[in-house]
Amino acid sequence: MSTPIRILGIDPGLRHTGWGVIEQSGARLVHIAHGVIDPPTDLSMAERLGHIFEAVGELARHHAPHAAGVEETLVNANPRSALKLGQARGAAMAALAMAGVSVAEFAPRQIKLSVVGTGTADKDQVKFMVQRLLPRAGEMKLDAADALACAICAAHHLPLQMKRGAA
Repeated sequence: MSTPIRILGIDPGLRHTGWGVIEQSGARLVHIAHGVIDPPTDLSMAERLGHIFEAVGELARHHAPHAAGVEETLVNANPRSALKLGQARGAAMAALAMAGVSVAEFAPRQIKLSVVGTGTADKDQVKFMVQRLLPRAGEMKLDAADALACAICAAHHLPLQMKRGAA
């Protein structure tokens, strides 16, 4: 039996940053934990980013992942929203880097394809499949489901060296 590899998935957002932790042992995936980071909306932008940074850093310290998968920013019709989302993503990635966690980035389409089988799946389809792939996960918010999907995608795509934190 192989040594379990712990993977943290992050679905970044300024209002809701989803997170999920899984362990991979061979082809088997096991749910460890999931949740959503909700920075208070009355904080300034810098304070919200700091909140995300601190919370993701604490998750990395508590769960000690070997690797992390972070969803890439989808550039949409609103460049201002994409920029703000990118800042939240940067705060999460910086926290992971500070904790010494290897980070891989995945496009939303790649995550959906990896979990659902189609890159055009909607959030409810992703959540449905995450709950099927990780039956012990129980009920979850969509942001947490997206983060777990990112962790599952990372489990499928990361090279073994990165999963183990090797240089």
